[in-house]
Amino acid sequence: MTIFLTGSNGYLGSYVAHELLRRDPNTRLALLVRAKSPAHAEQRLWQAWQLHMEFEPFIDLVRSRCDIYLGDLTAPELGLEASARDRLIKSMSSVLHVAASLNRKSSKACFNVNLRGTLSVIKLARAAADHHGLRRFSDISTTAVAGHRQSELVAEHDMIDWSRSDYDPYARTKKFCEHMIHELLPDVRCTVFRPSTVLGDSRFPETTQFDMTRAFVTLVKMPVLPLAADWRHDVVPADYVCDGIVTVHQSDAPAHDSYNLSAGDASPDYQTIIDTLVAAGLPRRRFAPWLAKPFELTVEGLMATPRGWGVSLPASLMKVFWPYLTFNTVFDNSRVVAALGGRRPAPFTDYAYGLFRFASEGNFTYPHKPWPEAVSPRKVA
Repeated sequence: MTIFLTGSNGYLGSYVAHELLRRDPNTRLALLVRAKSPAHAEQRLWQAWQLHMEFEPFIDLVRSRCDIYLGDLTAPELGLEASARDRLIKSMSSVLHVAASLNRKSSKACFNVNLRGTLSVIKLARAAADHHGLRRFSDISTTAVAGHRQSELVAEHDMIDWSRSDYDPYARTKKFCEHMIHELLPDVRCTVFRPSTVLGDSRFPETTQFDMTRAFVTLVKMPVLPLAADWRHDVVPADYVCDGIVTVHQSDAPAHDSYNLSAGDASPDYQTIIDTLVAAGLPRRRFAPWLAKPFELTVEGLMATPRGWGVSLPASLMKVFWPYLTFNTVFDNSRVVAALGGRRPAPFTDYAYGLFRFASEGNFTYPHKPWPEAVSPRKVA
């Protein structure tokens, strides 16, 4: 069984790749990697996968059970040579499309990667389905497809409402990707996964994804928070998201065609999060929701400051995530809870302080290990 996996050198994709290989020794992965050479592809994979394993098991897995395809989501035919494309089509049994542009500020990046890239992956899946059949096509979307919401618990059957406006290009393009998949692969079993805010890992404090983490740390360090204490934020750890994706994708007959990978009605409010951090030793913070609009305007001003001042990047990230911090909306997760035998995600409060310490003390960097000089690079993709 060969699973065609995109995004394997990204944050969530590295989780999915590792878990697929860990669970079943018979699983083989076909990895689309944007790289200049096979050696460069392996180095990119090692940088992403070392969050989950040491080098020896990594090199064994990637060379014994992974086929690397050099390509690019934004290139025609995914940038694959004709022979490689033909080999991939004939060997894949399912598709797990994780790769995406999360650049919420850039319409161009989201349209090129998310729309054009997903269309190319669908065309490849269509060819495989026509050649020998396809067990499943799974797409990683986002709860942001629900559009503008305020103070809601959104049911899983009520996620898509085309009359609602979208917060950003990322949400808009991912919503249309879902539409394309069902329209162009009507005879293939398709499953859509919609993670909410993926932040950290419930098992350890380390992370390699710092965009939302930086926004979280910035807010926590503010003595006065421009938020309401009773607003809730739907945060889910990456390990739970991965578990849901792999379990359902590998299932013979999932009960639904879409799953929210979220904390749902158990999402904590900001007061609970702050109380947890205060109990761990951080100073107490005050809530001032009436400052939300002035804060937003201040953030917009800081975005234009010189880069050397060190505040434009945090301000840009805060601007991007601000709607999701203030909409006080959570997403029902009953489907994935049932698929995982009743297991719910670990509450953010269980691991928030460890994530805060790792990110802030490490200055938002992960201590990547270099490629061992004694190991020869891969020669053939």
